[in-house]
Amino acid sequence: MTDWKKKLGFIVPSWNTVMEYECQRLAPEGVSVHFTRIKHTDDEEETLLHMIEEVPHLADLLAHASLDALCFGCTGGSFVRPGMDQEITDLIEERTGIPATTTSTALVEAMRATGVARVAIASPYPRWLNERLVSYLEGKGIETVAEKGLDTECPAFLSPERSMALAREVDSPDADGIFISCTNFRALEGVETLEAELGKPVLTSNTTALWHTLLKSGFDEPVSGGGRLLRERLAPARKG
Repeated sequence: MTDWKKKLGFIVPSWNTVMEYECQRLAPEGVSVHFTRIKHTDDEEETLLHMIEEVPHLADLLAHASLDALCFGCTGGSFVRPGMDQEITDLIEERTGIPATTTSTALVEAMRATGVARVAIASPYPRWLNERLVSYLEGKGIETVAEKGLDTECPAFLSPERSMALAREVDSPDADGIFISCTNFRALEGVETLEAELGKPVLTSNTTALWHTLLKSGFDEPVSGGGRLLRERLAPARKG
């Protein structure tokens, strides 16, 4: 039986079921993942912004588990307003003293680690939220060369094949990589197939979030099953 190496915590929207499922599947031996839920029943801007008010209390509760790192697990909720990702991270770290990240922070760091400067985006989002994501990435120096959203709320019912088809649809020779956004959009099953087929990194909200949370915890061993990011850029990124 392996030693218990790290404990990771995630704050997820209350209707989200996919992030738990995928992170539990991806978590390497000796790493446990622990979740708490934040009330969220639609993707209106007001609802996304309201979630930040609950972050300190929920971070406090998760901190009782003596975590090594903590992640705010809603992509849209961490890029919907400029600077919100850093605001959430600061709130968590100041409240708990635990290293923290958000899914938006994680995706940017993952793109930098894999050399993705021009990205194609596949998401379940409505038009306005996709536009916010494009603007967020632009502010981080990352160009979006293609994007498409499905205008679907609570997309957990969609199959991995749907996210794969959408990724293929937005792919472009101009794109260094593909990003499949939303922690409640099933995409894990298609990552390695798409990477082999398209010949470029395929990043998702959940693979990047787990990757960056592992880094924040001090874990530096390659992880299989989540594409080249987790397999090739975990230990090297940690060791600089």
